[in-house]
Amino acid sequence: MDKQITATRIADALTAKGIVYEEKKMFGGICYLVDDKMLAGANRDGKLLARVDPAETDELLERPFATPMAMQGKHMPGFLYVLPEGYESEADLEFWLGKCLEYNPKAKSSKKKK
Repeated sequence: MDKQITATRIADALTAKGIVYEEKKMFGGICYLVDDKMLAGANRDGKLLARVDPAETDELLERPFATPMAMQGKHMPGFLYVLPEGYESEADLEFWLGKCLEYNPKAKSSKKKK
C-alpha cells in the first residue's frame, strides 16, 4: 500500500468520526495531528505510524505486523509502525486509530519551534 492510499484512509476515517485534524509532513511521510498532538501517519513505505500509550507498547507489539519505531537506532516508546498487512481491513485500521485516539488526550504536545 502506498503512502497516499494510507494517508487517505486515515483522513477518511477521522472525517467520518467528525474529528478535526491537521495534516503535516513529518517522519518522511504524512502525519495527522489532533489537538496539536501527533496521532497517526503514513510513512513513505506505506506503513501506518501509530502513536499509542507507551505503557501498551509491548502488548501492541505482539499483534501481527506491528514493529517498533526507531529513530537513529533508538526505539521510541509509544510509536509503532504497522505494516500494510496489519491494517488492510477496515476493522484493523479502526483498531489502530482507536488506540491512537485513546492515547491522544494523554499525550504531550510537542513544543512549537519559534
